[in-house]
Parts: sequence; structure tokens; C-alpha cells
Amino acid sequence: MLLPVPALRAGEERTSRDTRVLRAVTGEPLATVHEVPPLVARLTVKTMRRSPEPGPAETLAVLAEAGRLFAKATLGGQSPEEYCRLQALASGVPVTVARGVLERVARDGESLGEAVRRQIPAGAGATARWVRRGSVLSVVAPSNHPGTHGAWLQALAMGYRVAVRPGGRDPFTPLRLVRALLAAGLHPDRIGLLPGGHATADALTEAGDLALVYGGEDTVARLRGNDRVLVRGPGRSKILVDTEVDDAVLDHLVAEIAGDGGVRCTNTTAVLTTGDHRLLAERLAARLAALPAHPVTDSRAVLPVRPRSEAEALRAVAASAAGTAPDLVAAHLPDGPLTPVGGEAVALHPAVFALDRPDHPALATELPFPCAWVAPWRRSDGMAPLDDSLALGLLTEDASLVEEALALPGVRTVVEGPVDRWWQDPYLPHDGYLGQFLNEARGHARG
Repeated sequence: MLLPVPALRAGEERTSRDTRVLRAVTGEPLATVHEVPPLVARLTVKTMRRSPEPGPAETLAVLAEAGRLFAKATLGGQSPEEYCRLQALASGVPVTVARGVLERVARDGESLGEAVRRQIPAGAGATARWVRRGSVLSVVAPSNHPGTHGAWLQALAMGYRVAVRPGGRDPFTPLRLVRALLAAGLHPDRIGLLPGGHATADALTEAGDLALVYGGEDTVARLRGNDRVLVRGPGRSKILVDTEVDDAVLDHLVAEIAGDGGVRCTNTTAVLTTGDHRLLAERLAARLAALPAHPVTDSRAVLPVRPRSEAEALRAVAASAAGTAPDLVAAHLPDGPLTPVGGEAVALHPAVFALDRPDHPALATELPFPCAWVAPWRRSDGMAPLDDSLALGLLTEDASLVEEALALPGVRTVVEGPVDRWWQDPYLPHDGYLGQFLNEARGHARG
């Protein structure tokens, strides 16, 4: 019998007549996911609206305890290590990533109160109140990285009820989080887990007061302009190398490109340089080619794993975007860029392409494995090639570049210098503060 992944409504784990089999990246059946139809998603949100309002201190205490339980407890008969194994097999992300998220959720659970307080405008006080824009937040979650679920934990800390439709490849992370929250004492009608297809996701997005939706370019285009929906799409994170390239710089670039299997939206996909871009691309390719291939549940795994057909399709997208530019990593891999690691699964080795100009269209291509595009950049090219980046790293001593980058409308985070694991800072805005979307300032005057 396959492991069941239930829906969770009103604190109860529910089965459904509508199910799908979730397969591991090896091709073997892993779990039966019980999916809810759109009508049930709407009714769940309606019920959630009637849940009582807890005090802020009570909620923060529950969230802190839930973080501890998520990291340490057996929940639904599942130990932390079993969760990590299942998450890795389903998503294809190295098992060490889920292990790191166990620790991160426990740590961030303790700091959620401060993280939320830092998002309140300084002017909110006697003449203004920082209040919620709604009551229920719908979340259409991704499967690229288990750490993305920290965002909706912030929403709970701000007083929202939260209904989550899990990503198709990773229902295990939100399921474990919901179980931890309920075990910690969160009111059952303040949280829901509603697996389902696209119709369920659309119904949930429409039913909530606000929605946080993760997706690709099609999703971004479809929902653009809807002020009820915050869309988090491709990151297209970049680094500018405006310094001498030594071993420390190469180590930093490899970590930013391939860390966590290269699946984070903050992983670097485009590297621009004021130096010899072809030499930099070749040196990067040699470093990245040395990353070993292992099964996704092996503690030594550092590369993402997919079924061979999916991996070949991803490599084809990269080759199409690159045009005539060769993959410089492939020259170091006599057995090819896809290494079998059990069953249908293959590890995706990195790819590096040297491009001839800073406005090459391939620089906008982001794929769920370590794929980097390296191009030349000069001051005369202007700042446009550095724009449209969730995270822009600047390896430079030019302070004016930093100020200009902070002013770019499409840059959400500027990382000045080789900051190690900067993205784990619990107080750093990810794509702006979530509180800017969930709350608003309302005037308050009294005699």
C-alpha cells in the first residue's frame, strides 16, 4: 500500500475519491495524493473565515513550538529523517536540502515575531494603523525548494488564515508543517492543506482574500495586474564580477550557482564580468564539472535528480537557448551530462555557456539545475543587463555601482561582496517584504 498524502480541513486528515499516484524520481510509485475538487477548496475557505481571532502572542508561541516539532518530532507517524527521504525522492532535490530546512524552520519559528515587526512602517503608530488587507491567504505552492514555505508561516504570524495547495512534486513539506502547527495548538480552521490540480489552484486563488502564487512565465503573464495576487516567478538571479578572479571568487560563484542543487530562485543563472568572460566561463565549467553524481537520498548528493525523460527535456531547452554556444562543462564529462543514479533517475550535471554580448536572450533562461550563462559587461553597456534580477550579486569595489543597482526597478535584493549563504537571513526581504502585500496603513485620528 502506498503512503497516503491526505487533505487537511478543519484539523482532520481527509481522503478523497480523486487521487493521483506520486512517483519518485526513480520512477517507482511513492505515495497516493488525495486531491480536493474546486468546490471543496471554496467551501474550506468559507469555513476558515469563521475561525476565532487569536492574540498575537498566542500565535507566535504556537509558531515557535511548531518549528521545533517540525524539526524534531514524529508527525503522522513520520520521523524527520523519513520526511527528508520522501521529500528528496519526490522532488529530486538533494536530501541535505530538506535536512537544512528542518533546522531553518526551527530557527525561523523563534524569530517570526521579530521578522514581522521589522516589516511594520516606522510611521505606524498614533496616526496610522498597520492592518491586514484580508482574512484568508491562499497559497499555490511550488516544489522547487522546501524552504519556500517559510513565507506563509509569516502570514500566520500576521494573523491570516492560510489555505495551501501543495506543489505537485512536494506535498510532504507543507503536510509536515500543517501537522506541526496543529500539534502545537493552532486553531484547526486557521490552516488547510488542499492538494489538487490547476482547477483547484484557480478556485483557491479566487476564494481567498489575497493569494500568493508561485509559477513560471505563463502564470506571471496570466495574473499580472491583479492586485489581490502576489506572483513569485523565475528569479533570474545574477552576479557581476568586477574584480580579479581568484580561487575564492570561483568558489563563491560555484556555491551561488550550484548550492542546494541549483534549484533555488536565488541561485545565480547569469554571470556578467568586466574581465575575460570566456576564460571565466572555462574556469567555472572545470569547477562545476567536478561536482559528483549520487542518488538523491545519499548524504553526498549535491546535484538535482530527475527521471531521464525530464532531464533530457531540460538539457534540450538549455541547448536551444544557447544556439551555437557549446556547453563548456560537457568537455569535462566523457560519459555525458546525465549520470544514472538508480531506476529512471539521472543526476543533472551543471551546464555553462559563454555568450558574446550582455543582452543575449539566453541570459533570461532559468532552469531547475545548475545552468549558468557567462557574458561580458562594460560600463558603457549601462545597467539594463543587470536589471530584472531577484538577487543581484556585486563583486566590485565600485560603490557607485551598488547605489545604481539598488535603484534598478527589477532588482529585489543587492548582495554586495561574497556574502556566504546570505539568503538564509530571516530578516532579509525575499521579493520585497511579504507584509507590504498582506497589510496596509490606514489613518487613525482620535481626540
